Amino acid sequence: MTTTPLNRSLEPLGVSIPSKVPTHWYNLAADLPEPVPPHLHPGTREPLGPEDLAPLFPMNLIAQEVATERYIEIPETVREIYGMWRPSPLFRAHRLERALGTPARIYYKHEGVSPVGSHKPNTAVAQAYYNAIEGTTKLTTETGAGQWGASLSFAGALLGLDVEVWQVRSSFDSKPYRRIQMEAYGGICHPSPSDLTEAGRALLKSHPDTTGSLGMAISEAVEVAAQDPNTHYSLGSVLNHVMLHQTVIGQEAMVQLEEAGDAVPDTVFGCAGGGSNLAGLTFPFLGRNLREGTKTRLVACEPSACPSLTQGEYRYDFGDVAGLTPLLKMHTLGKDFVPPAIHAGGLRYHGMSPMVSHAVNLGLMDAIAVDQDDALQAGLIFARAEGIIPAPESTHAVAGAIAHARAVTEPEVIVIGLSGNGQLDLPAYSPYV
Repeated sequence: MTTTPLNRSLEPLGVSIPSKVPTHWYNLAADLPEPVPPHLHPGTREPLGPEDLAPLFPMNLIAQEVATERYIEIPETVREIYGMWRPSPLFRAHRLERALGTPARIYYKHEGVSPVGSHKPNTAVAQAYYNAIEGTTKLTTETGAGQWGASLSFAGALLGLDVEVWQVRSSFDSKPYRRIQMEAYGGICHPSPSDLTEAGRALLKSHPDTTGSLGMAISEAVEVAAQDPNTHYSLGSVLNHVMLHQTVIGQEAMVQLEEAGDAVPDTVFGCAGGGSNLAGLTFPFLGRNLREGTKTRLVACEPSACPSLTQGEYRYDFGDVAGLTPLLKMHTLGKDFVPPAIHAGGLRYHGMSPMVSHAVNLGLMDAIAVDQDDALQAGLIFARAEGIIPAPESTHAVAGAIAHARAVTEPEVIVIGLSGNGQLDLPAYSPYV
């Protein structure tokens, strides 16, 4: 692979990195009892080769997509940026425990402390870095609630890349501060579907009043990236390399739980849309279950309005509406599925990460669907007990954990993935306060 020489913005600064920031990403593929089914070429339906993905991704990320080694070293420049907010804190939710009257010990891993306010920079920084060292000058992407678009814009600002974002129209209209956040970092944001792409124009012609979907926005971002050799596409969830980068969350949580005296939790809850937050938190625990025989239960909490894991089919499907992406073996509601404009915009995706889908299909992970009203009510319970307003996406994990904690009669350890804060999502809470 040929790369451009490292410029000053890509070289490590030599700053001190907190010792508890992981040095490697964990790859679940090394421990799965059966390999994840390969991605297929949309034309030939044969397994993809590196050359098929090269127009969209740098070679380092393509290699990570099919990697089988257990640990992959994190570049020093990426670790330095991680050190701006990592390790993220693991808190014991004493006041929530008291409010619920539960014998359970509840912890939450708070990813909302990142500069953008969510877990998304964990992969945005890595993807921007690998693109920059290969000479890419611009990245395109989609975003739902806006946290991913803001995270990639943040990473682009630090690593010298232009970023163009297509945001699902329902979120673009309801979350103006997310667009402003992207623009503050130097990103450009369009509502999707837009009249800027062939895919967008076709969608607007057939569905002029559509609220949009992540599948639509992906089609637009992929189309633009594929037309420019200096531009690559960047995805905030679903693909294997994204799951890999997010495992810093679970690795840190395992160390922090051990320090707290609760090394092996009974149940871990994470919200699930495309799978990145869920995988980042749970895959290290799942790997330990597989290697050491621990029995931590892992629960994906998805919205009942977009229930890919609990009601979708496990089959090959496109990741986007226009059929521009590879075919992925995943739990899917169908690429043309357009969910209601639920407040948790980051969970409005028709499919699920192939690695997460595979784990659920093998019975290694459970899944539940959570109603939006129950989720946001749980978010208020959490906020009034712990002082942190969760992102609407995170409230699904909070709701799953609260229901479980209320039902237990013996002490056990529960971990919640608090994937982000809700400071820019407060209108979602207004009907409930």
